[in-house]
Amino acid sequence: MSSIWGNKIRISLFGESHGPAIGVVIDGLPPGVTLDMAFINAHINRRAPGNYPWSTERKEPDRPEIVSGVYNGKTCGTPLTAIIHNTDTRSSDYSKFNNTPRPGHADLTGRLRYNGANDPRGSGHFSGRITAPLTFAGAICMQILKNRGVSVSARIFEIAGIRDIDRPDLSTPFHIPDVAFPTVDTARGDLMKAAIADASAQEDSVGGIIEALAIGFPAGIGNPIFDKVESRLAAIIMSLPATKGIEFGRGFDVARAMGSQNNDPIYLDNEGRIARRSNHAGGTEGGISNGMPITLRVAFKPASSIARPQETINLETQKADTLEARGRHDPCIVPRAVPVVESAMAIALLDLLE
Repeated sequence: MSSIWGNKIRISLFGESHGPAIGVVIDGLPPGVTLDMAFINAHINRRAPGNYPWSTERKEPDRPEIVSGVYNGKTCGTPLTAIIHNTDTRSSDYSKFNNTPRPGHADLTGRLRYNGANDPRGSGHFSGRITAPLTFAGAICMQILKNRGVSVSARIFEIAGIRDIDRPDLSTPFHIPDVAFPTVDTARGDLMKAAIADASAQEDSVGGIIEALAIGFPAGIGNPIFDKVESRLAAIIMSLPATKGIEFGRGFDVARAMGSQNNDPIYLDNEGRIARRSNHAGGTEGGISNGMPITLRVAFKPASSIARPQETINLETQKADTLEARGRHDPCIVPRAVPVVESAMAIALLDLLE
C-alpha cells in the first residue's frame, strides 16, 4: 500500500482509523521555519470530528505530537514526524460489516486487494480519519507559503444542490464569516445546514462541492504533460477520500463556450505588467502558472455510511443480505473537508515551488 506523495516535499501517511495512532512523515521542509502551533492547531480543529452538529459524534482532540524534525520550535530540515493518537474509537460498531461489506466503502475492494489482511475497523487506512495528519502537514505548508506571499483558502461552494453566492472576482481570499461552516453568504449556509439536518433525519447523507483558490503563486511554475500544475494538484486532491471530480478555472463549462468567450485576453496594466482580463483558465496555461489566482472545485460524494437499509451480500453464506450502517458518521463530510482541500492544495503548491 503506497501512502507516499510528492517530489520535493514528500509526505508519508500511516496508521488506521481505530489503531493506536495515525501520523505523517514530512520530508523536504526547509530548515529554520518557526512553527505557528496556534495556527496549526486551529487549522486541524476545523477538520476534527465531534465539534459541530453536522459532524460525527466521535470526539478526537487531534493534537499532533511532533517526535522529530523540530528543535527549539523550528524545523531542522530533517524528516518531521507527527503522531495523532486515536482516543475515541468504538470498533464494535464495525464488527457486523466483516462479512457484509458496505456499499460505497472499501470494505470489499480492500479485502480483495489485501487478501483479507487489511484492518477493516472504521475503514482502517482507507478512512477519512487519515486526513488529520495530512491536514497537519498542510498547515505547515500553508504557513511557509504565506511567508512567501501565497495564500490558500477554500469555501463550501455547494451542498445538496444549494449553492453559495457566486464570486466572479477571485483575486482576493474568501471572506468567511463562520469558519466552522465556511460559506461566503451565511443565509445560503443556513439553507445548506438545514439540508444536512433533513438528510440526517431521513437516515441519509448529502454531498457537495468545495471551491479553493491560491493567490500570489508566481508565474512560470510547472511543467508540460505529466507535471502540470493541474496534474500535481489533481494527483493529491483526488487522493482524498470521497472525492469524485475536480475542475480548474471555468472547468466543465469550457465545453459549452466558444473560444472567443473562453480565452483570457492578455494586456499590460498601468504599471506595465502582463495581466489578463479574465481567469477562465484558473491560473495556468500549458500546465504552467501564469500569475493569476489558481482556482479549482472538488466534488465530494454523499457519505456512504447511512442508517437506511442497503442491499449487500453475506460473504460467509454467499447469499443476499441487507445492512444498516448505524454508528457515528457524518451526514455530510463537506464542511470538515474544506481545511483538508486547503491542506492538499498547499502541499502540492509548495512541492512545485521547492
